[in-house]
Amino acid sequence: MFGNGGGLIGPPQEDRKFRLSTADLVVYNDNAWALYYDMEILAAMAKNLQDSPRGWQALVAANDIINEFSVGDQKSIKSALNISAKFFAAQGGQGNHQVYAIGNCHIDTAWLWPYDETKRKIARSWSTQLDYMERYPEYRFAASQAQQFEWLRTLYPSLFKRIQEKAKTGQFIPIGGTWVEMDCNIPSGESLARQFLLGQRFYKQHFGQTCDVFWLPDTFGYSSQLPQIVRLAGAKYFFTQKLSWNNINKFPHTTFQWAGLDGSSVLTHMAPANTYTAQVTVSDLINSVKQHKDVAYSNESLYLYGNGDGGGGPLEAMIERLDRIKDVDGLPRIKHAHPNEFYEHVEKTARDLVTWKGELYFELHRGTYTSQARTKQYNRQAELLLRDVEMLSVVAQSVAHGFAYPAAELDRVWKLVCLNQFHDVIPGSSIEMVYRDSDKIYEDVVNSGKALMESAMTSLFSHVAAESVSKATGVLFVNTTAWPRSDVVAVPGLQGPGVQQIRERDNAALVVAATVPGCGMSVADVTNGSADIEAVPVTAFKDSKGNVVLENIFVTAKISPRGHLVSLWDRREERELVPKGCAANVFRLHDDVPLFWDAWDIEIYNQEKYTELEGTNVRIVDEGPLLASVFVEVAISENSVLRQWISLGATTPRLDFDCSVDWHENRKCLKVAFAWDIHSDVATYETQFGIVQRPTHRNTTWDMAKFEVCGHKFADLSEHGYGVALLNDCKYGFSTLGNVMSMSLLRAPKAPDANCDMGHHSFRYAIYPHKGAFGEASVVREAYQFNVPLVQLPVDATSSADFSIMPFFTLSGDSSVVLDTVKAAEDNSSQVVVRMYEAYGGHARVKLSTKLRVTRAQLTNILEEHVEDAKLVVLGSKRSVDLAFKPFEVKTVKFQVKA
Repeated sequence: MFGNGGGLIGPPQEDRKFRLSTADLVVYNDNAWALYYDMEILAAMAKNLQDSPRGWQALVAANDIINEFSVGDQKSIKSALNISAKFFAAQGGQGNHQVYAIGNCHIDTAWLWPYDETKRKIARSWSTQLDYMERYPEYRFAASQAQQFEWLRTLYPSLFKRIQEKAKTGQFIPIGGTWVEMDCNIPSGESLARQFLLGQRFYKQHFGQTCDVFWLPDTFGYSSQLPQIVRLAGAKYFFTQKLSWNNINKFPHTTFQWAGLDGSSVLTHMAPANTYTAQVTVSDLINSVKQHKDVAYSNESLYLYGNGDGGGGPLEAMIERLDRIKDVDGLPRIKHAHPNEFYEHVEKTARDLVTWKGELYFELHRGTYTSQARTKQYNRQAELLLRDVEMLSVVAQSVAHGFAYPAAELDRVWKLVCLNQFHDVIPGSSIEMVYRDSDKIYEDVVNSGKALMESAMTSLFSHVAAESVSKATGVLFVNTTAWPRSDVVAVPGLQGPGVQQIRERDNAALVVAATVPGCGMSVADVTNGSADIEAVPVTAFKDSKGNVVLENIFVTAKISPRGHLVSLWDRREERELVPKGCAANVFRLHDDVPLFWDAWDIEIYNQEKYTELEGTNVRIVDEGPLLASVFVEVAISENSVLRQWISLGATTPRLDFDCSVDWHENRKCLKVAFAWDIHSDVATYETQFGIVQRPTHRNTTWDMAKFEVCGHKFADLSEHGYGVALLNDCKYGFSTLGNVMSMSLLRAPKAPDANCDMGHHSFRYAIYPHKGAFGEASVVREAYQFNVPLVQLPVDATSSADFSIMPFFTLSGDSSVVLDTVKAAEDNSSQVVVRMYEAYGGHARVKLSTKLRVTRAQLTNILEEHVEDAKLVVLGSKRSVDLAFKPFEVKTVKFQVKA
């Protein structure tokens, strides 16, 4: 075995051994065990119903049994059973609360054990449950996570067939609809879509139906776009219980409608027993009524029982106890049931259910936005790499003769990405062994993705590609975003008289990629030494106070000798963004000692205690004309150091910060803070397929609880007319209090991984000042550009001068709509799927055009199932569809393409 650690979450002793010393062969005494189960129930009712006649009756019955029982006398056991049978024969009223019981074993796909151990856990746990199904015909057991079923199908095929048979009888219930029980904070919108696409397709293929219930009892918060995604994936119900763990406010509802960003809603239930590993106890049943916050509107609840996290599931004793209390006076009624039965009955009978709008923020485990930084960085890289691969592969299949869309390989690597998004892996709360495995998986995904990218690019551009980068006379840039963009791009190894600048830190040539069309390409010629720069030069110099000044036509940035950003002047708006006496880009080293959950939690009290770090060795390293940069070194401690390059390009007001950190700390958290001369009661953060706004104050306990929140590619602080966005390439933990924004960079917990985040890290973030409030600015596009670089290929400039393939897709109309995904359809690679979303929260109209030879267009759900036909307009070589979006709506269009 890999061994157990100290306590619940201590790092494991990987070389620990165990010895089985004795084993006994015994004969099971049915009557004795039956009496034991009866006495358990009687004692519990006597204890928990002390103020009721029924509690006294239970105590009397238990006392009579003790008086009747004689050790070693089998007849006395039978007599005692007659006493308990008489007690249990008294049934409750029809108006009693109804509990729907479902066995489960919630096997974490990885946590305090690696993936390989989980493969064995599912076989052991589920085979046991199959045995119970033979012995207890009413017994029902639910299991989620298509990945676990896939492992079983591959490794234990005969066991998988037995499960398929029991699924047909309704005893074994595949549930959930997703590939794994994923984290819902870190994965992108497209990743959540793929979780359902992969999961629902698996259930349909192997069990004949998709899942109606999105089953996620143990995840650390629930994104505000989930209701829409759940609906688009063919499900309509949601189950969890995790918010019962909140450490500040009690969530006020049990059964309710949960409405997402776009207004889509799902019927939601949170088990009032406040657990998914209940043991079938009298106190649990009583709490199912006592803790049900909506019992006036729905007099029923779900009850999940069975040993879990590490698997196992219900024990025989639990099933026996359930059988005894299924309809007993003094307790709620309880019965074995399919979760669908519960939800369908609630739909029919519940009245006046409340609606909760927006995210289900989890008031605990806020450190999971930051722990295991490398895993989160890999995930972002993989998501965006596969995005580019799919889009370019669609184009290559349409243009390049002989190129076949790599559907099987993309399916394989997407399943790996989704696997690592399990709710104890990507949050950073697993043991070190798990991250050794996940790193290898990510390396596989990235290597495969790069190979697929190279294959698509070669198929498209091999006839203009240079023999090597040193012999290239130009650079071809492909823009996979749907809008035109201009960037200063670093091209390692490129030479030529037209190269305007070499970057100091890596000797990469800097080239202006000017106005590359959306989903299109352009070529930069580097043969002409007198070529126009195509951008007003950026400069770097020192002022009279010793500040390093970086300046272009948009902004003037001043970096102090301490490495802090002490001034950011918008030259067009004539506005200073850093308040007098304050600074931005200030590193803070916080104490980070949680009450218990080391890798999981950042505590509010640790926000108050920190050391402000100062930089040294501040010097100019790039002086323009395309890029101006300053280097800063920050001593974090005796053991850790941060090196940073602050850069301003010639084509943008965006100020970039590239960081390289050697991190060797013990229960510390590194944050970077920015004070802005901006006043707003809310900050805006990117979430899956949209945004979420959260308070910048702590007026109430609900506001205070959000002292650390999750965001994706950006966080933005805007007032009327102006704002500043904080962009990043792999970070997720943010905090905004008043006018100070901070981003969590690294943590150093010591359990369950004693070496969490120790070592070297590289990451980037940026500041993007913008005229107009968030809804009027191009923050979403800028964040995409920061994360999705132009794809580059060294070429022969002469042979590529008149060459053009794309744009193969264009999106015109309202700029709030983002083209996020272009892929081949799952069941037919001659069909192309395009997924878009409205990003700002308003109604929008766009025209999606393509040069593909499209013969039909239809709107589909996430599963790529037909919803309705879309009107296809043909004009010359272009085909287009007009689309109307509601606020935050996700739309999927499927094109049939002529071969």
